[in-house]
Amino acid sequence: MGKNLIQQRRGRVRGRYNVPSHKYRGNIQYTNERNTKGTVENLIHDPGRSAPVAEVRMQDNKKILMIATEGSSVGHEVKFTASKADCELGNIMPIGNVPDGYPIYNIEIKPGDGGTMVRAGGSGAYVISHDAQKTIIKLPSGQFKTLDSLCRATVGVAAGGGRQDKPFMKAGKKWHASRGKGRNYPVVRGVAMNPVDHPHGGGSHQHVGKPSCVPRGAPPGSKVGNIAARRTGRR
Repeated sequence: MGKNLIQQRRGRVRGRYNVPSHKYRGNIQYTNERNTKGTVENLIHDPGRSAPVAEVRMQDNKKILMIATEGSSVGHEVKFTASKADCELGNIMPIGNVPDGYPIYNIEIKPGDGGTMVRAGGSGAYVISHDAQKTIIKLPSGQFKTLDSLCRATVGVAAGGGRQDKPFMKAGKKWHASRGKGRNYPVVRGVAMNPVDHPHGGGSHQHVGKPSCVPRGAPPGSKVGNIAARRTGRR
């Protein structure tokens, strides 16, 4: 009898594949207060994120976490405002008041959700145009998206840009980086395994040995390869 596949083992509630969320700094969301400001007290590292995290002390002495802006530092003032005159680096404001061509990040999909898009290190979207109640932005992927003009975002680009310029020189470093985010590394090919570990394993040389297409309703354990493929091979 064969063993469970890696995706079957990861689906069970076990400590080995759980995300180490107890090491994470906390949730990053915008405050619901309007027309307020705070000061960056510290820039910290979050193992679960690719961007640095800024600890911001608000006027009411509450401390919130925000994704740091490229170019910000300790002592930088952050404003939650709706005024077009305060469209400066690191300020949070509705995207309807951000001029065309400005970079923004940590964007709300719905007004008041706290920010859900463009939060990776070094990422930034751009405001393209405005309508009566809608704003068109260009995401880092190149896709254009239309959002409510009341959705808030941070002006600027998320800190941590260039993090991918320096490669991982050792597999152990890549393993620790992936482990901190709960990712599966390394990814072993099925043809490189034994037949007890994978349906594609075994043989005197690495080959699948049978058609790799499986139906959509294949049971777990055999649903690997080209799932419900319309066609395979070269076009």
